[in-house]
Amino acid sequence: MTPPPLVLDNLTVAFSRHPAVHHLSGRFAPGSMTAVVGPNGAGKTTLLRALIGELQPESGRIDRGGLAPSAIGYLPQAAALDRSFPLACAEVAAMGMWRAAGPFRALSAAERERIGEALAAVGLRGFAARPIATLSAGQFQRLLFARLLLQDAPVLLLDEPFNAIDSRTTADLVRMLRRWHGEGRTIIAVLHDLELVRAEFPDTLLLAREPIAWGRTAEALTAETLFRARLMAEAWDETAEPCRNNEAAPRRAA
Repeated sequence: MTPPPLVLDNLTVAFSRHPAVHHLSGRFAPGSMTAVVGPNGAGKTTLLRALIGELQPESGRIDRGGLAPSAIGYLPQAAALDRSFPLACAEVAAMGMWRAAGPFRALSAAERERIGEALAAVGLRGFAARPIATLSAGQFQRLLFARLLLQDAPVLLLDEPFNAIDSRTTADLVRMLRRWHGEGRTIIAVLHDLELVRAEFPDTLLLAREPIAWGRTAEALTAETLFRARLMAEAWDETAEPCRNNEAAPRRAA
């Protein structure tokens, strides 16, 4: 599996003309594993939504190297999903196969077997018929990973994948990320746990609406860069005029 690079060229993504991410230039290399960190409201989720084509740039561009946004695997924040809808675990996992199988035809025996294997791979063997409303937070997150596993995408975006789950579930899912990384997939994950980032993610983008640092994790997450990100967050003015600076921000070092 050889995904293309994802290249950002002076990217600005805005809401009501006010940038949530602005002047971001850099490159997610094929097969890289990057954490996106920063203060609350820093534009981390906005960046992921732009990468999958859900939000369009206000200016600048995203070059996906010919990869369709629908071919990018996306795991949204679990808290943003409605779990009251009467679905079984197998039905949610099967959503990962829609791009290849289509949403309306009946699943084959081989596809149903794949669903069972995916559920077993994330520790949910025997949960196929279980209603999602009965799952714990950790079990539901495992289910979302099963869906992502079945999507089999070369590029994977994860938004706070370990939020509000227990340490055992986190450890199990981190092992799955390592496996995907070892297969050559590009992984981009929004995270808050800096210890986990330093332990598991080779690269980090530190974002505070503007890029603060982007590179090897040890170099991107220093006391100085984290302090700069905090100061920028404290200075945000939600009523300010739209940003009109058209000069590209410094690019990520090669």
